[in-house]
Amino acid sequence: MHKLITSLALTSTLVITQACSSLSVSDNAGIEATEQHQSKATNSPAKENKETNGSLKDTHPEAHQNNHGNHQDDQGTHSKTPTPITEAKLISSAKINPNTNVNLAIAIQDLEGKAIKNFEVFQEKLMHLIVVSDDLQFFQHLHPEYKDNGRFEIVTNFPQAGGYTLFSDYKPSKAQEQISVLKTQVTGLNATTSIIDFNNSKTFGKTKIDLNTSSVNGELTKINAGEEVTLTFDLQDTVTNQAPTDLQPYLGEKGHLVILRQSNPLTAASYIHAHALENTPMGKISFKAKFPQSGKYKLWGQFKRDGEVITGDFWLNVSN
Repeated sequence: MHKLITSLALTSTLVITQACSSLSVSDNAGIEATEQHQSKATNSPAKENKETNGSLKDTHPEAHQNNHGNHQDDQGTHSKTPTPITEAKLISSAKINPNTNVNLAIAIQDLEGKAIKNFEVFQEKLMHLIVVSDDLQFFQHLHPEYKDNGRFEIVTNFPQAGGYTLFSDYKPSKAQEQISVLKTQVTGLNATTSIIDFNNSKTFGKTKIDLNTSSVNGELTKINAGEEVTLTFDLQDTVTNQAPTDLQPYLGEKGHLVILRQSNPLTAASYIHAHALENTPMGKISFKAKFPQSGKYKLWGQFKRDGEVITGDFWLNVSN
């Protein structure tokens, strides 16, 4: 199934909900009760948590607000935003240092605080975790391992000090897809300068990518908030200057696209996740998208060549 997913409704941990095709997986076990630190789903720095299960309730002022949620297939069919049914908690060590491996755990619960035990595979994984620095200079697409009783774990590292936002995407059994938005802080002072480059032609390793935008009738166009556009990534091999012949499906599709609006703090309201359209010419991978409001947006298109995932990042300016 190929659909566009834009920003959706939030729960008390900034959860937005979505729907995708899936197959069932069942698991059971218990979450260890240990003294750990949990970063709240807010923009405040991490503080040590003394509760025995590492749990902190979110008190974000945007919780429970209603956002516009568009679920679209290749024909742009519209469906209703489902009611959020989960909350997520991010658990980590009390202090996260730059460029140091850290264990992260994400505990998924229902709205009464009970662990959700069973999940379904979608896009070949039980969970997709999108990690971005709050200045949008860093991006990761991770797949935490399920450890039973609603707990997912992964080892990763953060390259620089500062705030990070995590979009946790998962599907409870017999329910609709959920995305929880969580926050964490890496210690130290970030001395790097944010770079915004609107160049629509870039090279990533052995792959040159041109990003083109067009309206529904196929004409090249600027991007206006609220209008549907097609974003086409034109891939070329840097040696042959031809469309790559070794492109492979990535997580069951031609490609994946994550889009975030530059904002402080980053929230679910500006998050867009799009899926590649079918029947596009060789080397051209297209996505449909609507940008909810004007501003600067960062795009990360992900594709697979000969077993290697390519992540092409671009900036777009969206007008009123």
